[in-house]
Amino acid sequence: MKDSLKKLFSKRALTLVFVALLVLSILNTYLILDGTSSSMRTTVVNYDFVLSQEGSTLNLKNMHTGYVVQPRSTQEALNRALSEGNSVYINQGSYTLGGDVKVIDKLNARIISDGATLECNGYKIIIYGTNYTVSQYALISGLTLIGGTIHVENSFATTITNTKLINTTTGIEFLNSNTWSEYNKIEGCQFINNTESIVFRTPRNTQTDNIFGSVSGSYGSSVIERCYFNLKDHEVGIKVEPYAEFSESRMQNIRFWMGENGQHLNQTALKLEGSMAQTLFIGVVFESFADKPLDMFAIDVGKYCDALPDFRDGVSFLGSWTERIHNPFNIKLRAGTETAVKQEAVIPVGTSGEYGETQTLKWFSLTSSSFKPKIDVTGTLQPNEIITVRVRIEYVDNSVSTSAIRSFSASGSALLSDNDMMQLFSSQSVIWAILVDAKTNTATTNAKVTISN
Repeated sequence: MKDSLKKLFSKRALTLVFVALLVLSILNTYLILDGTSSSMRTTVVNYDFVLSQEGSTLNLKNMHTGYVVQPRSTQEALNRALSEGNSVYINQGSYTLGGDVKVIDKLNARIISDGATLECNGYKIIIYGTNYTVSQYALISGLTLIGGTIHVENSFATTITNTKLINTTTGIEFLNSNTWSEYNKIEGCQFINNTESIVFRTPRNTQTDNIFGSVSGSYGSSVIERCYFNLKDHEVGIKVEPYAEFSESRMQNIRFWMGENGQHLNQTALKLEGSMAQTLFIGVVFESFADKPLDMFAIDVGKYCDALPDFRDGVSFLGSWTERIHNPFNIKLRAGTETAVKQEAVIPVGTSGEYGETQTLKWFSLTSSSFKPKIDVTGTLQPNEIITVRVRIEYVDNSVSTSAIRSFSASGSALLSDNDMMQLFSSQSVIWAILVDAKTNTATTNAKVTISN
């Protein structure tokens, strides 16, 4: 009996040992697999903070710790997020600012949304650097700002995308008060009913409160692309202040809508008082809907302007203007396009020494590298009859060249000479059209005048 009990207990003991070993083996395998899985996990999240609201309550969640606070105001929430972290996502909704949002000396700061609206009440989102080395690569995207400003100062490579700025004094402003603010990008933004939509400020040394000092005026190597400006009376689209340099940059696929719904007073798409040296215009459209424009300009050139932009492909001036380019100080424009007149046009001949109706021949880009017109006079001229043909160039700033004139006492053909062409192209301004008219010294004529390229 005793031996059988011993054998029973021995078997139970062995069973317990085997079970224990099996459990330990399974646990060890689990820990190995879990350790492998854990080594592949990451604690990185897209944003440091997320701001949302429930009714009148604001919730600011720390995405690293999961901790949620309920700040008293939107500006308190955003300032806390951007002082304790680098990024904040704002959930959809309508938020109200009662003070400025300040991003000070941050690298890669981000304020992102997919449709949140900020009622700004005149306050600003400020991207500020003590100098450009400590404030770089800020990103603002997906917001609608009503009555507010994005202010960028001494910062490098600020990007503002997919944002609307509505009903404000200044939409986006750049200021250099110490070093410079270059390599910026404004893309896919709408500017609606702003006194000034984008401004490049005159540099100012805040340490001495003097203009310049050691401060650079450069906002260069920047891009404004795929943006839309809707202007009303007494508004400016883009302003480059005296001694500011929006240079070596690019404006591309931009449209300015002006003079809609009876608005027709004091509107300027680009007010240029500083420099836009070697800045390219590509696909920029200035469109006026005004019937009787008064002080409406696509570009208004100030006396401190030292360089206008370079007109490239697809720059258009549509509708009626007081002047396409108001250029009272005769600052020179440049154009990199190759242009050509249409192949042939008939020129009405005025009688009794008065020129007939001027024909305006538009130019088309990237067609030909030169314009060398040929003038043909056909038909039978009367005795002592003289046909005079006048060719002029109208520039985009509304100025007109001196005349190149050819006179005919009989039917025939003539080309303008090189001296004539030098006269026509003596200005460096961008050519808008070719103006051609003709006259005869007699009361009637059988002559026909054509011009061709």
